[in-house]
Amino acid sequence: MVPVRMGTSARRTDRRGPAGTRIEGDPMGAWDIGHFDNDTAADFGGRVDDAEAEKKADVLRDVLSSVAGTGPEEYVDGGEEAVAAAALVAAQCPGGDPVTTPYGPKNPLPPLPADLRPLAVRALDRLTAKNVEPLDLWADAGADQEWLAGIAALRAVLAAA
Repeated sequence: MVPVRMGTSARRTDRRGPAGTRIEGDPMGAWDIGHFDNDTAADFGGRVDDAEAEKKADVLRDVLSSVAGTGPEEYVDGGEEAVAAAALVAAQCPGGDPVTTPYGPKNPLPPLPADLRPLAVRALDRLTAKNVEPLDLWADAGADQEWLAGIAALRAVLAAA
């Protein structure tokens, strides 16, 4: 089962879920649990590609700051972009996994500034707290522990760097 957030996006209106299960009317959703395996993160990968080399870090910083700056009582609506940005930052850290999914940026990123690492940690910490849409959706799908394990792995790489 995959989380599905209903919205107004007209991108995809029909998709296949795990083992080919059909998810009808899914205008924005996830097809797997990977950091780029949802429409929002995949679109973010394209946005990173579209940015000029000297602006790529700013694109990541903006989405990470947006989530990291959200108070504990505010609801984080989204957050998929911040997870994807954290994955891109972690990929440049010792022990980080490269982002090889076809849904991530197609072009290599220039070396990212080290100050993005603690910012990514703060964003991930916020995404594992209460009042967070992705966590709520994964919990509804019964896959919250698997999603949290992926977030914890990213966080560990970033915190150790």
